[in-house]
Amino acid sequence: MQRNRFRVLTYNVHSCAGTDRKLDPARIAEVIASCEPDIVGLQELDVGRQRTGAVDQADTIASILKMKALFHPAVHKAEEQYGDAILTSLPMRTRKTGGLPSVGEPRGAAWTEILVGDTWIHVFNTHLGLRRRDRMTQIGALLGSSWLGHPECRDGNRILMGDFNAVPASHGYRQLARAMSDAWKQAGKRPRATFPSRYPVLRLDHVFLAGDLVATDTHVVSTPLSRIASDHLPLVVDVELTGS
Repeated sequence: MQRNRFRVLTYNVHSCAGTDRKLDPARIAEVIASCEPDIVGLQELDVGRQRTGAVDQADTIASILKMKALFHPAVHKAEEQYGDAILTSLPMRTRKTGGLPSVGEPRGAAWTEILVGDTWIHVFNTHLGLRRRDRMTQIGALLGSSWLGHPECRDGNRILMGDFNAVPASHGYRQLARAMSDAWKQAGKRPRATFPSRYPVLRLDHVFLAGDLVATDTHVVSTPLSRIASDHLPLVVDVELTGS
């Protein structure tokens, strides 16, 4: 079956702890479900951590959404894990998960292929460091031959999303925007900030596209629920596969 349109959402969920200090994975799932995405990238998930009740947040959110989840723990201490995930109800196969160069808090990325209609899309999700030096090294690694520049995907349809901790004026963002297309620019929309959720002033969360993928619409989800569910707001991108 041919299909050439789908929706992507990226969301830093802050361990499912809201700005009201309430811990609630189901609330995060409700925010996501209201957007009806096909592919979801989540950052800052706790799995088995005592501080958040030892819940597997990736599995809990995926189950509520009736999606599959690929979770990558950037931090793994005994039974406790902390990291990022890609969720979808579409066919998905894992290509790679792994760490990125980090001097500060460990960071990582996940790479999957997701079948949209008859076409496999390379999907990458990440959460970059707070230190500029770390971010630059991490971006270099992501654009290198082990990830986005891998021979099996570098000329294909690619999506890179996540919390980059980098505003558009930063060198890191500009390096990514030279290699791929920012969804906001492609869609011709005025970019909106995603952090902090109550009074957003910084654009830290991004979706970049390459290949035959074009953003047709982009928006930030700013609702009464999303403004308290996490300290970031979700970014939603409608994508069209133009080469199909």
